Amino acid sequence: MTIKRIGVGPRMSAAVIHGDRVFLAGQVAENPTPDVTDQTRQILAAIDGILAEAGTDKTKLLTANIWLADIADFAAMNAAWDKWVSPGNTPARATVESKLAGPEYRVEIQVTAAI
Repeated sequence: MTIKRIGVGPRMSAAVIHGDRVFLAGQVAENPTPDVTDQTRQILAAIDGILAEAGTDKTKLLTANIWLADIADFAAMNAAWDKWVSPGNTPARATVESKLAGPEYRVEIQVTAAI
């Protein structure tokens, strides 16, 4: 099977397509404001763009992994997530508290989708 990479960088690719699936790298906010809801909105918009480039969209999400710097932000992150996710097409999802790459980041999201 062919492997296609999107947004190839020296350390990682933004996404890898293999077969009928696209695997996205973890996404963080481009402009990490202190507000987790805004960071989540930025990340979800970036995910929409990468999925579109891969030829798919959020209605075909299979899995989502969400890391929060502080699990107390769970409800605020979900406020943005619930407005974005496609009703009836919700992925299998895990959300955990974790130390992120830098203190400015409140949330990181990684998804896998069908094409």
